[in-house]
Amino acid sequence: MKRIFFFSLLTFLLAKTAVLTTGCANIIPPEGGPRDSLAPRLLKADPVDSSRSFTDNKVTFSFDEYVEVLNVQENLMISPLPKTNPVVDYKLRTVTLRLKDTLEANTTYTFNFGDAIRDFSEGNVIKNFTYTFSTGKYLDSLQLTGKVILAETGKADSTLLVMLHTSSNDSVVIKEKPRYITKLDGDGNFKFTNLPPKTFYLFALKDEGGTKRYLTDKQLFAFADKPVQPQEKNEAIVLYAYAKPTAKESGASAFQNIKPRPGNNATDKRLKFQTTVTSEEQDLLSEFSMSFEQPLRLFDSTRIKLYTDSIFTIANNYSFKKDSTNKKILLQNTWTENTQYHIILDKDFAEDSSGRKLLKTDTLSFKTKKKAAYGSLKLKIRNLDFTKNPVLIFLSNGTALNSYPLSGPDFAIPLFPPGEYELRILYDLNKNGSWDPGQFFIKHQQPEIAKPIERKITVKPGWQNDFEIAL
Repeated sequence: MKRIFFFSLLTFLLAKTAVLTTGCANIIPPEGGPRDSLAPRLLKADPVDSSRSFTDNKVTFSFDEYVEVLNVQENLMISPLPKTNPVVDYKLRTVTLRLKDTLEANTTYTFNFGDAIRDFSEGNVIKNFTYTFSTGKYLDSLQLTGKVILAETGKADSTLLVMLHTSSNDSVVIKEKPRYITKLDGDGNFKFTNLPPKTFYLFALKDEGGTKRYLTDKQLFAFADKPVQPQEKNEAIVLYAYAKPTAKESGASAFQNIKPRPGNNATDKRLKFQTTVTSEEQDLLSEFSMSFEQPLRLFDSTRIKLYTDSIFTIANNYSFKKDSTNKKILLQNTWTENTQYHIILDKDFAEDSSGRKLLKTDTLSFKTKKKAAYGSLKLKIRNLDFTKNPVLIFLSNGTALNSYPLSGPDFAIPLFPPGEYELRILYDLNKNGSWDPGQFFIKHQQPEIAKPIERKITVKPGWQNDFEIAL
């Protein structure tokens, strides 16, 4: 009887254990850990980095995880520059560099992969992965550092290539690839390393099409005034990059806003034009102008009149003139604030090259702004070099609006448009009132240089806005 009870109890416990075990048998995947944010780590290079008397034609890099190589042609910087680029392959944890050029004797080579090598799963980049070897018995260890600045704006650039040539002939920048190249960092700085003790000629340019040559004056380009000698540690060399400015349409004031004349699109037979009036208000600081779609073949200034106030009093001392493009009519007039103006256009005042005219006499009415809509502005600028003819430039959203030559540290203007402005000082060496690019060939003339003022100013309407600025 006891034996029967014992086996019954054992069977019950085993059954219960089986049920409990089955009930707990759901598979729960482990919770995910933190995202891998570490770049791959080099375990081995064969031959080792910084090898001397190098004679191989292949280098193998082994990493601690699966890797991939992306955009190698854009990223890989090789010094000295080869005639034929090497081939880069990758598989699993290995990257292979196969050299296609015959190596020069007693030369130090550097391969900078930039951001090309990254881990396969998360894309973590090995920043500026570099490998160096020498075909001689020692590694060249000299360097050259500096910065590239855009001459017209005074701001740093990060998009240009910096180059070293060994020939002093000006045409080398057109006909030959450089001996050494390097990229700029985000602040416009450059650094050449592992250079030999030679004389070089230093340039920078916007590399268009991957030619590494100066092919057009529309390219950004910079050059050092004299040959350079690499050192163990050198003073930073500043290059000022320039390009020939694109042609700008003349005749428009810096503060104008062009508004289409309502109704001009009603029919193709009607003369189409735009005016500089905004919200039926004319800026006191700007000329009134009319811009036409097609050049004018006829314009009669006696058939366009300017009147003031509500009773249409004829205005004094004004004139309408056509500009050299034949696509714009300018009104020369001294505005009176907060005043109603009317321009009466006779239907035969103008005809464009397509034969379009007004269908009937038209009237443009607008009011000038109040002086209270502007601010009075005074600036005191210290540490200016007046021997270089400084010009003060106002910018809004990166666009130059207006410029004023300075003859002393104090600048004052009674009416100035309200807004936030950046400031820049242009040293106008030839006193022509505008920035001039450099000219490398024959003249070796550097561009005129602008210096940005870090402090922004805000001009408030109806205020006396005073600022003191130290360069």
